[in-house]
Amino acid sequence: MRRAIAKIIFLFTVLAYFIPAAQANEEDQKAFALAKQNACLGCHAIDKKIVGPSFQMIAQKYKSDSNAQAFLKNKIAKGGAGSWGVVPMPANAKLSATDLTLLTSWILRGAPQQN
Repeated sequence: MRRAIAKIIFLFTVLAYFIPAAQANEEDQKAFALAKQNACLGCHAIDKKIVGPSFQMIAQKYKSDSNAQAFLKNKIAKGGAGSWGVVPMPANAKLSATDLTLLTSWILRGAPQQN
């Protein structure tokens, strides 16, 4: 009986580990596709500066900022300049609030790459 309970606990532990990882990976893939579809990758890369900072640089800069997600959502939607230099970022006003949340969450986690 104890062995059966131990096996069940083990299975639930394994499932609890893999299900969130699979969901996160799916969200990462959606966020990457969203960035690609909206031309974000023309100016930003995951791990190196192009015209704008890399997504990993953004995550590092805002890692301790509790208002970072709201700030970045606004920055993406309205565009602007000054946070990273003089080159302006164009507005991307067509993104929904849901898309902005998905995209900024992904960026603030360092833009994990899909497998």
